[in-house]
Amino acid sequence: MAPISGTVATVITALTAAFRTSGPALQAQAEQNHLLAELDYGNFQGAYSDQYNISYWQKIPYAAPPVGENRFRGPQPPAAVEGVVYDSSQPFDMCPQRTVNGSEDCLYLGLYSRPWTQDQPLKPVVVTFYGGGFIQGSAYFSIPPSAYPILNVSSSSDMMFIYPNYRTNAFGLLPGKQIAADPKSDLNPGLLDQEAVLKWTKKYVKQFGGDPDDVTIWGQSAGGGSVLAQAIGRGGQQKLFRKAMASSPFWPKTYAYDSPEAQALYDELASRTGCAGAEDSLACLKKADVQTIRDASLAISSSHVTNTSSFTWSPVIDGEFLREPLSEAATAGRVNMDLAFAMHNTHEGENFLPGGLQSATDVGSPPFNSSEASFDKWLRGFLPGFGDCEIEGVKRLYPAAGTTETISYNTTYVRAGLIYRDVVLSCPAFWFSGAAPKGGWLGEYSLNPSKHASDTVWWNQVNAVQKTDPARYQGYAGAFASFFQTGDPNALKLSASTEAGVPPLKDSKEWVVNPEGFATTDLGQLEKRCGFWKRTAAKIPI
Repeated sequence: MAPISGTVATVITALTAAFRTSGPALQAQAEQNHLLAELDYGNFQGAYSDQYNISYWQKIPYAAPPVGENRFRGPQPPAAVEGVVYDSSQPFDMCPQRTVNGSEDCLYLGLYSRPWTQDQPLKPVVVTFYGGGFIQGSAYFSIPPSAYPILNVSSSSDMMFIYPNYRTNAFGLLPGKQIAADPKSDLNPGLLDQEAVLKWTKKYVKQFGGDPDDVTIWGQSAGGGSVLAQAIGRGGQQKLFRKAMASSPFWPKTYAYDSPEAQALYDELASRTGCAGAEDSLACLKKADVQTIRDASLAISSSHVTNTSSFTWSPVIDGEFLREPLSEAATAGRVNMDLAFAMHNTHEGENFLPGGLQSATDVGSPPFNSSEASFDKWLRGFLPGFGDCEIEGVKRLYPAAGTTETISYNTTYVRAGLIYRDVVLSCPAFWFSGAAPKGGWLGEYSLNPSKHASDTVWWNQVNAVQKTDPARYQGYAGAFASFFQTGDPNALKLSASTEAGVPPLKDSKEWVVNPEGFATTDLGQLEKRCGFWKRTAAKIPI
């Protein structure tokens, strides 16, 4: 692309003197009328919200629509916007998902921050990936956007948020030998979408007032898993961000792209779409109607939920972007970030279990109950690569009645939930944070019910609890804001001096958000459990 031709600041420089002497109303009107971002592929008109004091561009294309030959392909450069100013104050569709939702013309991002002028310092940038089990999600928001409570937690909180769409399910994560062999297709294109956004940010964010050298990536659930993928992407040799935060990072089993498990997904998609008998099944899939792919993808997503660690679609080891499993990359320190902070929730593994594991009688299909025999059936289905020796090792590590860092338990449901949580969420969070070369932190959200996504109430959207419990809101969301701005969750600590800060992971302690407030606890038990999972990781695989 040609050199950048202009900036938002250039457009509004002439107004700076007026801003210094005029009232807030005039400044707000000027922001609304003159937020024009001049990039080398188009001019993009932003807007201003006086109610929330936010400048925003809700819709900016960062790549071409992945249609036709570009289906199942990494993102391609966006088309130039010529002759018109692009209205960025408009909605955009999600990528194809669910039953009838979304469009393949979906590779857009939104950008939100406090107003900025050229005489002000550049702002820290947070690129946020949505969750949704790698099968769904959307980055379009009305005003205020997601995470506004973090931006609004204190007067010192000042950063820029970028929210990109990325492809999920079969459209973004189709594995198989056919994909690898085709020069116009790519494995893990959804992860490559995210990478393209980070490159876009590095190149263009300064034009909006963001600091390209102070970028954090963040996400919750599969968004957190996306953070882990970007953290280990390209063998840890690509430095597009300094800091990384993962909230409940969903990191399901990561098979090689041509493993029997991964190849079976390609074959099943081809079969369900009528492409299995075609001379070129991939060409057939690229020509198939989007609804045909969407229906087949959804059916496959639902086919293995009770026994596997994912909704079927997930990143695969491709040899280029994802070169090795997380357990190996983290151990070797092959990561792209300097600093890392992760959170996990006490009971969040239970969200992913068959409901029958908490029932005295059989429930569901396949049926499960709370007996030891049913637990054993679930465990062997969850870990099919484990033999009797490894299964017995799991049972010793997670006895029928036991304790963890924060709770005691004596039920099959909680026992199974802890196993799932550690394998898919907590140990990936622990390994990720521990791999950061300049500092890592880990926290556990243990406030009832502490299920998956329970903690989002404090930072995802504006709601009443942030006013009824301001101390917890400021302490929790404030730690996020502090990390995003400084790389240290304690540097701008908002909770009382009597409340515990976030201890460094190197001290073998984690931060705990509990009913009493904030505390710390030793990590000896988690270290032991995650050590077992790391030793057996190749048989899972993670």
